[in-house]
Amino acid sequence: MSSPAPTPQNQPGPAPFLTVRTAIILVAAVVIGLVVGGLTFLGGGPVAAAVLAGLTGSGASVLGLHQLIG
Repeated sequence: MSSPAPTPQNQPGPAPFLTVRTAIILVAAVVIGLVVGGLTFLGGGPVAAAVLAGLTGSGASVLGLHQLIG
């Protein structure tokens, strides 16, 4: 029985698709957008207005979170 050849620990792999910082910002923006859209809908707004409010809230929060988590 021969053991497999050891691989070097410092071997560069492919670059990640998203960095951890980017993933955190995007997940937080989605959560903020869902909260804003949900509150708009529960407040009596039509579904279209709730969707637009959620999209606007998530888009604006991406910019804010980008500067805040820099």
